Amino acid sequence: MPIDEDVTGDEIDKDVRQELMSLPKTLAEDVAKNLVMVARLIDEEPEQAYEYSRIALRLASRVAAVREAAGFAAYATQKYTEALAEFRAARRMTGSVELWPVMADCERGLGRPERAMAMAGEPEVQKLDKAGQVEMRLVAAGARRDMGQIDAAIVTLQSPELASNSVQPWTARLRYAYADALLSAGREDEAREWFAKALEADKDGATDASDRLAEMDGVEFVDALADEDDEPVVDGAPVVADADDEVGDDVGEAAEEEKDDDA
Repeated sequence: MPIDEDVTGDEIDKDVRQELMSLPKTLAEDVAKNLVMVARLIDEEPEQAYEYSRIALRLASRVAAVREAAGFAAYATQKYTEALAEFRAARRMTGSVELWPVMADCERGLGRPERAMAMAGEPEVQKLDKAGQVEMRLVAAGARRDMGQIDAAIVTLQSPELASNSVQPWTARLRYAYADALLSAGREDEAREWFAKALEADKDGATDASDRLAEMDGVEFVDALADEDDEPVVDGAPVVADADDEVGDDVGEAAEEEKDDDA
């Protein structure tokens, strides 16, 4: 598969570069370039990212970073059996527990929430950093929901990290998951409050909290490419533009002209 012209391979993380030093120079460069393509495409074009990960895997299957990248690419394309196998291989090579939450989520993807819950209670969780522990909490709550235990999922998400006013990288997703669980339990007022809190913390657009709030408020968005005559709708009624807006001014002028004609 073609490598983008601007990719040199030097874009990879220094720790990954260190791992690749065990390979011959030319081979290491090829692997690095494919890993860069995986990282570049995994969010928007996961299937293509997966193909690049398979190339890297064929070239250097004994490098932990390659197995990890292959795992995430498979995970992004919902190939959970394959992803879990790659994550387990990477963990055997490094001894690290940082992949534990995503491994548990693979179990969920395979329809085995009970295994995910069992992993949430293993000693490995205590070895995770704060971000990893929050991720494990999110996975455990998801597993509870998979099993129909919505109230237990809500309780699982209630934590110091959720209650904290400090905004961390995980804050928006944690608040969003809590809001979504509340909504599933029929607690709409609380859900709306927490969707708003998620949006407040979501500086990078990691969630669709804004859309969920609009949906709860009955707002329907009109496609920007729709006809100019189309109007935004709230609870089935068209929204009238503010009189201070250009659209409002045009409506006002038209109304005045109509009065003059009637006179």
